[in-house]
Amino acid sequence: MELRDFLRILRAHWIGLVVFVVLGTALAYGYALLQPRVYTANATGYVTIASPSGADAGTALVSTQAAQQQVTSFVNIGTWRSVAQYAIDALHLDTSPQALAGQVSVTNPTGTVFVTVSANASSPVAARDLAEAWVRGMRKQIIALETGTAADATADGAATSGAAASGDTATGDAAASGDAATGNSADVKPAVDLVPGDSAALPTAPSSPNVKRYVGIGALAGLVLGIAYVLIRHVLDRRVRDPREIERQTGATVVGWIPQQKGLGTDRTFFDLDGASSSGSFTPAVEALRELRTNLQYMNIDDPPRIIVVTSPLPGDGKSVTAANLARSLAAAGQHTVLIDADLRRPVVASEFGFADAPGLTDLLAGRAAIGDVAHVADKGGNLMVFTAGRIPPNPSEVLGSKRMRELLADLRKEAIVILDSPPTLPVTDAAVLSASADGVLMVVSAGHTTYDMLQRSLANIERANGRSLGVVLNKVPRRGTDAGYYGYYGYAGGYAGEAPASTADPVDAR
Repeated sequence: MELRDFLRILRAHWIGLVVFVVLGTALAYGYALLQPRVYTANATGYVTIASPSGADAGTALVSTQAAQQQVTSFVNIGTWRSVAQYAIDALHLDTSPQALAGQVSVTNPTGTVFVTVSANASSPVAARDLAEAWVRGMRKQIIALETGTAADATADGAATSGAAASGDTATGDAAASGDAATGNSADVKPAVDLVPGDSAALPTAPSSPNVKRYVGIGALAGLVLGIAYVLIRHVLDRRVRDPREIERQTGATVVGWIPQQKGLGTDRTFFDLDGASSSGSFTPAVEALRELRTNLQYMNIDDPPRIIVVTSPLPGDGKSVTAANLARSLAAAGQHTVLIDADLRRPVVASEFGFADAPGLTDLLAGRAAIGDVAHVADKGGNLMVFTAGRIPPNPSEVLGSKRMRELLADLRKEAIVILDSPPTLPVTDAAVLSASADGVLMVVSAGHTTYDMLQRSLANIERANGRSLGVVLNKVPRRGTDAGYYGYYGYAGGYAGEAPASTADPVDAR
């Protein structure tokens, strides 16, 4: 698949893609709103090592290096449950040390003697107080370790199991009151100390949930799901839409396409193609018919097709109106053209041209009428002759495959191009029978309605009868809307510059 194919598919199903993106964004935003608000406050402390008064610069440098070596060890103290117990007692919290420790992280910026405590809580004040209490609790444990005071309590706090796990009263009392450590720290100055820095700032906004991140992830997930939906829908959709895909899957060439036109009726009337100044002569549908006429004329320069069968896989694809308008277009270009209504099951050409109840093809083949009785001039220039169907026979296929029919076609092709409007190929075999006597078959299919399976079966029916396929005419091509993305690279899909007012005929919706 080329990039333009991918973009065309996205354009064709852009509504579904947008729905998925909007839905993913909305769900992510709603989920973010339902999450509890978490605030984060940061408190710092710095490690100092006592040095003799009046120490020189070298001694101070050594003290600083020693502090940097010690500070990495103190980060681990921040995970002790005795520190958490101190914060619980100091702030009168109703939680366990294990749970509270999960709300706090302690880090040491590389190359510094600072310890940073980040505390999470449900309110800004609680986060600030917890961060500051945690630094105080760490300092208490460090002093106890360095001075050797409250040794039992400190040992309990340092262990990962035992008294600290159960919240023993010795550790709890030491953390809660701070009397023993504080008192001893006055008598015995610790060699290493953690000095609390500036008080923690009160958070002004929650750190979690990150609404923008949630929304971004939701939109991205919606986009991925939307693209998957578009591709799956494209793969599973077996209806003919893309002219190039028709050629890939069936091997048949798309020789023309007829766009829809807004506001046109469905009464099977035809375009006026008698002159460039005619009403509607510059509409996209008329230009498409002229392009189809040109493609047929240049299909074989030395021996262009003279007898053309126009059919479709099923009724409703627009084959009768396509055949009539193609004949009118050829006649308007100065070609002597004969349009024969060879649909002996549901003929419509007679009523369209106002020749109802007139003798027709079956009367001519049965010898009940002469050519002059069934040939009707149907254009201003006298280039278009129309043969209606006549009486409906009980055996249409036999009539169309008769020797007299072949002789009639052979005589007519000497003077004119013959266009045969035949029944659909899937319900009956009439079109396949006619294809054996014709130079080729034009298969009219409905964009967004006919499936590739229908088209392939129809072409196979023609091939089995030794008929020749001239190509596919894609009818009812949308010029606007969702499905127009499939035809965006064709000339008229997005509109036609200088478009004249629409005529009162529609070659699209009629049979």
